[in-house]
Amino acid sequence: MSISIRIAVAFLLFTSSMSARDRSNARSMVVTRYGIVATSHVQASVAGAQILARGGSAVDAAIAANAVLGVTEPMMNGMGGDLFAIYWDAKTGKLYGLNASGWAPRGLTIEHLQAKGATSMPLAGIDSVTVPGAVAGWHALHERFGRLTWKDLFQSAIFYAEDGYPVPEIIASYWNDSAEWLAKDPEGRRVYLPNGKPPAVGQVFQNHDLAKALRMVAQNGATAFYQGEIARAILSTSQSLGGTMAADDLAEFSPEWVEPISTTYRNWTVYELPPNGQGMAALEMLNIMETTPASPDGPLSVAELHKKIEAMKLAYADLGRYNADPRFAKIPVKGMLSKEYARQRAKLIDPGKANCEVAAGTPPISDTTYLSVVDREGNIVSLIQSNYEAFGSGIVVRGMGFALQDRGALFSLDPRSPNALAPRKRPFHTIIPAFMEHGEQHVGFGIMGGANQPLAHAQFVSNVVDYGMNIQEALEAARFTVSPERGCNIVIESRVTPEVRQKLSAMGHQLDVRHEYTTAMGRGQAVMHDSKAKVNYGASDARADGSAVPESPPMQ
Repeated sequence: MSISIRIAVAFLLFTSSMSARDRSNARSMVVTRYGIVATSHVQASVAGAQILARGGSAVDAAIAANAVLGVTEPMMNGMGGDLFAIYWDAKTGKLYGLNASGWAPRGLTIEHLQAKGATSMPLAGIDSVTVPGAVAGWHALHERFGRLTWKDLFQSAIFYAEDGYPVPEIIASYWNDSAEWLAKDPEGRRVYLPNGKPPAVGQVFQNHDLAKALRMVAQNGATAFYQGEIARAILSTSQSLGGTMAADDLAEFSPEWVEPISTTYRNWTVYELPPNGQGMAALEMLNIMETTPASPDGPLSVAELHKKIEAMKLAYADLGRYNADPRFAKIPVKGMLSKEYARQRAKLIDPGKANCEVAAGTPPISDTTYLSVVDREGNIVSLIQSNYEAFGSGIVVRGMGFALQDRGALFSLDPRSPNALAPRKRPFHTIIPAFMEHGEQHVGFGIMGGANQPLAHAQFVSNVVDYGMNIQEALEAARFTVSPERGCNIVIESRVTPEVRQKLSAMGHQLDVRHEYTTAMGRGQAVMHDSKAKVNYGASDARADGSAVPESPPMQ
């Protein structure tokens, strides 16, 4: 080999190794031949990894991790919230979808609320409470895909509730923001404001009532929650506050197995769950983005960000107009996801100017926690679970230590709306798990955060597909998100350069610039299985307190 060739080879090897060391993302992926659990709280990830090491399935680990998150992130999720999941079977390549979102009580009607003087859905309080679906969702997943005994899945959660855990940084911040809200409910104040204030970073927090409720679920299954002592506590709490929840609202609820919906983006297939979730908005946004090539200047260039922002507005306008419970309304999902409809919508994007008033189109008729798990066989669970807003309705079930969700706040009181409140109807839902695959690569991913989720999903997919990022890079990359003010108001991270932000502002985008890794962008997790190499990869967002934790291999 000549000296010049040896120098060239040495240079290529040097630059290749430097690319991994000289990088913009903070964390490396977890890479292992064994399973991985990625959550927003380290102890939850460890609990799930321990279940995998004991021979548990991806579903077993997901349930165990989710139960711990209900203890350690009580404002985000818990037994009082709802759940959605996607399961990928590595052996058959089949996807399964589970919608475990609860319905409105039979007595919660538009007329009932109007009689109370309401002109819109209450954002909190007992009339915002719908039947919690999480425990029924755990049961349905375990019954179909579980391996370990049900009661063994809750031991870590019971331990942390009983023995306590030191509160981490980001969760302490959320807790502090909720202090005034919690203080309005006597039970919330007693359980979640020890000594009258939220726990500080590093303070050990215990919840003996929640430990008791978890033991009941562990011993007696979902029946304890929907028909047993926990159900009676929920009903008693509701009745004491003038709520409409009845015993049969809980006892007759069951989750629904659904067929995931999908689209292709470039050469990948991306899956979401069908309505009443907002996954179809992520897919429509990707279809609109696909109508033009990705900008060669990168994901944080002016052209690329402008295109994605405008595509997001178009997809969200359709979402707000059509999304509802498909058992009560006809939703044009097929039309919204057609490539031709995407081309029509894309024509409305002005490449040089922001559109501040976006109307819905006419398609052809046709706070939250997220976790992902891959087991050693490659089976993947993409699971999301939520109370909606921090501590949900603000009502803690008497003697049981968990808050009830306020998902009913997303109903409409306009009887003409497809999302109008009705008995036994499920509301518009923001939480969405996702899955994508191409060839031998299969990725379970999700990014929590209310209305942020569809566009965060689309940005993650684009980072992977258009810009060749690995799953950790794709999670950490700077993002933008929708502002509560909507229109041209956009929240964006300061890692997007001042020059780019200035040009976007000149186009009419009104930017709210946040810190480098703000939780306003949501907190994501991802796992990937390479079915040819039989290797798993895990990633956890730097915007959260969590980690991707590998299963410990068997030791001699």
